[in-house]
Amino acid sequence: MLFSDGEIAALEALLFVAKEPLSIQKLAEILEISRENVTELLQSLQERYESADCGLTLVELDKRYRLGTKPEMAPYIETLYKQPYQILSNAALEVLSIVAYRQPITRGEIDFIRGVQSDRSLATLAEKGLVQEIGRKDGPGRPILYGTTEEFLLHFNLKSLAELPKLEITQVIEDDEPV
Repeated sequence: MLFSDGEIAALEALLFVAKEPLSIQKLAEILEISRENVTELLQSLQERYESADCGLTLVELDKRYRLGTKPEMAPYIETLYKQPYQILSNAALEVLSIVAYRQPITRGEIDFIRGVQSDRSLATLAEKGLVQEIGRKDGPGRPILYGTTEEFLLHFNLKSLAELPKLEITQVIEDDEPV
């Protein structure tokens, strides 16, 4: 279906100003068009943004959409905000991986898996907005449960947690144990 420039512009404006990613249903309600038409409009925008001369991209997060910048634009944006790219430490990456694959998870469970305390790494990840408290576990002391955030998905360019690479679990066999 052919759409007017006004419809495409309205969709683009909504995706630009929204604080949170928007669902197809929400976009259809606001634009007063069918969900199928919203899907077609989103595809039109995606095609427009795929050209090399465009710095924007359509970002999908759990079947919700927003505008973002292409990864190759990062150096310019960092210069604008004067925030040098910060690399996560190996410990923080290890904790982030555990949280991503095992969420919801407590700090104690993370510490047990790693064999060392994870307080500092968890605090760093929370400060960067990659993990957050998502509730409390039933049981003694009601420990805090941690999970990843939308910022985590954006940072690693994932649409959902289902896109995380599959883990190959290997079992370590001690020499003293019978096989």
